[in-house]
Amino acid sequence: MTTVHTFSILLFFCSLFSASLIIAKVQHHDFVIQETPVKRLCKTRNAITVNGMFPGPTLEVNNGDTLEVKVHNRARYNITIHWHGVRQIRTGWADGPEFVTQCPIRPGMSYTYRFTIQGQEGTLWWHAHSSWLRATVYGALIIHPTPGSSFPFPKPDRQTALMLGEWWNANPVDVINQATRTGAAPNISDAYTINGQPGDLYNCSTKETVVVPINSGETSLLRVINAALNQPLFFTVANHKLTVVGADASYLKPFTTKVLMLGPGQTTDVLLTADQPPKRYYIAARAYQSAQNAPFDNTTTTAILQYKKTTTTSKPIMPVLPAFNDTNTVTSFSRKFKSLRNVVVPKTIDDNLFFTIGLGLDNCPKNFPKSRCQGLNGTRFTASMNNVSFVLPSNFSLLQAHSNGIPGVFTTDFPAKPPVKFDYTGNNISRALFQPVKGTKLYKLKYGSRVQVVLQDTNIVTSENHPIHLHETLWLFLLMDGLLSDSLQIIQGFG
Repeated sequence: MTTVHTFSILLFFCSLFSASLIIAKVQHHDFVIQETPVKRLCKTRNAITVNGMFPGPTLEVNNGDTLEVKVHNRARYNITIHWHGVRQIRTGWADGPEFVTQCPIRPGMSYTYRFTIQGQEGTLWWHAHSSWLRATVYGALIIHPTPGSSFPFPKPDRQTALMLGEWWNANPVDVINQATRTGAAPNISDAYTINGQPGDLYNCSTKETVVVPINSGETSLLRVINAALNQPLFFTVANHKLTVVGADASYLKPFTTKVLMLGPGQTTDVLLTADQPPKRYYIAARAYQSAQNAPFDNTTTTAILQYKKTTTTSKPIMPVLPAFNDTNTVTSFSRKFKSLRNVVVPKTIDDNLFFTIGLGLDNCPKNFPKSRCQGLNGTRFTASMNNVSFVLPSNFSLLQAHSNGIPGVFTTDFPAKPPVKFDYTGNNISRALFQPVKGTKLYKLKYGSRVQVVLQDTNIVTSENHPIHLHETLWLFLLMDGLLSDSLQIIQGFG
């Protein structure tokens, strides 16, 4: 090889190396978990926050960047942080679910999460993954395109993250602890929020209502995140069309709609063009409730889309929201989701898994007083997959037990199909299926295997509408009604 060729190759690799240094960055952040006085709905209570902020700080990165976040726990509860939707490629210890990929961060201790964003662009979020701390411990995670690349749609004039949440006047940890203790459903929230504020329709909330400014003719990218614990939510902006361009950090074929429906944990990116008379328009969200006879928070949270040079004394225009049980609108909206590009799926399946998902009713233990069995007909509510209700470990995380070969933490006998198949309409159900078995059961998969998972609601007790998402360490989670201790089921893939 000539000297010229050698020099050219060296220049080529040096240019690649320097380009990677320019493009990929390592961001360092400190999260201090602490109690902070927060006033909502005329009342002040100490809420668990990150850096004294509610919601917590927004993290903005580029595709390819590495995040290093040191979490200092100065609160009185154990805590972990989950990076919702991030593909944890070879960084499973950073995923965050308590006693699954890590043991919790004890009060007074710290833990550093380090992971790289790879092949994802759009909107995700982060939140606590211990008890119900994520009611106030959450924030947006914005992933911009790699420097030098762009959106697959015209660049918007401005961008705004809108986090939908739930607010309890009581301590959310006390709310879930009471439900676990009594066996009843958790008390419903007292308000919904947009970026932590309930909005004009609630008491003592008007002054802090979130205002989203816009100029006539501008196009804004709204990054809508449902950070509510349990409740699917409708979302709309009065008199404006929304063009959906992405969801959960994936681009979509654009489509136009007047209303969104986001399940808990889901994100949707929409373009809004300011093509209406320069006034003030309510941004609004309220519940979509498909579970019959189940109590829910039927209030409405609002923010204000405000055209510049509009007087702040004018009353905002209120949108029309779907009925609480408008499943037809939800179905129509969901069917419009299509990938921007063709997706290749395997045609040969190695593991075919059929998972039934539903609520259940545990019989009241003989040594329990009636006050601890306040579910239907003196029972205790529970939830299950394939009639198994998950029990979290308490001394070791599942990933730690697997990696270190610690026996007795879990078993690998989770069933690939339910014990009984039926018509799943809520009729003629065997009473034996109302009381699931308890266990820390996992399903073992071979590395590289092609897996099909079919999810089927059982309609036991009531129907349930809830999203499912893959934790990127090959753990599949189901969180139903927020009852973590009774409703989490996991599949583990062993490498």
